[in-house]
Amino acid sequence: MDIDESTIGLVLIVIGILMLVLEASSPGFFIAIPGTVVLILGMIGIIAPDLFFTWVSPVVALLISLPITIVAIKFYQKLAPPEAPTTTVGTSLIGRQGTVTVEIKPKQISGKVQVENQSWSATASTVIPAGTEVIILESRGVHVLVEPVEERRK
Repeated sequence: MDIDESTIGLVLIVIGILMLVLEASSPGFFIAIPGTVVLILGMIGIIAPDLFFTWVSPVVALLISLPITIVAIKFYQKLAPPEAPTTTVGTSLIGRQGTVTVEIKPKQISGKVQVENQSWSATASTVIPAGTEVIILESRGVHVLVEPVEERRK
């Protein structure tokens, strides 16, 4: 079975398009850059199919792929700039309210408090049952000191 020289270019174009479609269906930019490179290599394979059948093919592919990859990375970085990671520092929780999810006991950090969408180990000066609204008084490393909201109102 003989393969036409331009068939390799067409196959690469189809693979590149499939990779881009796959990336579009589940974004993450892990397939978009290689898909773009494969697509462009396929176009080059149609324009100059003999490049794939010479001993200099790997060198030419490298010389073409590297700049295309760099340009594609820069393009996709501008298209979707990375977001700065959001972290919650314990001290930024002081004064916020949360809900006790696991009963809090004095001098123990086995209690749990849900503050927004994060769960924190908690302690208090009194027993606080689950379901109680609490306010955070201070942060102690990876756990917080809380008291019931109703006590703050007194």
